[in-house]
Amino acid sequence: MSDGAKVVINLATGLEDAERVTVAFLVGGAALEQGKQVAMFLTKEAIRLALPGGAEAVACEGCPPLARLFHQYADGGGELLVCPICFKARKLDEASLVPNARLAGATPLWEWIGDSATVFSY
Repeated sequence: MSDGAKVVINLATGLEDAERVTVAFLVGGAALEQGKQVAMFLTKEAIRLALPGGAEAVACEGCPPLARLFHQYADGGGELLVCPICFKARKLDEASLVPNARLAGATPLWEWIGDSATVFSY
């Protein structure tokens, strides 16, 4: 199903800017629908999105619920790569990560990218 092309979405914002998070998941979902392999690299407060219930918000009037976009992203095969430094600094439990999330810093991110990827940053 994948055309082999990779997309990385760098997300450093959590629910403190739910509109930005919504756009990131819209872009990720659209890339998955186009057959791309997608990984979202979560840093700073965005790491909380990788925890159960962490994506519960509606960003604006007329915006789709973030939880729906989050589940569509996961169901489409989208991965969440969670910055381990950010995660551990907040003393969070790795066992509580959602199924499509894993701790992965810069080196695993580069390994996932391989030779090339299209990058979006939010």
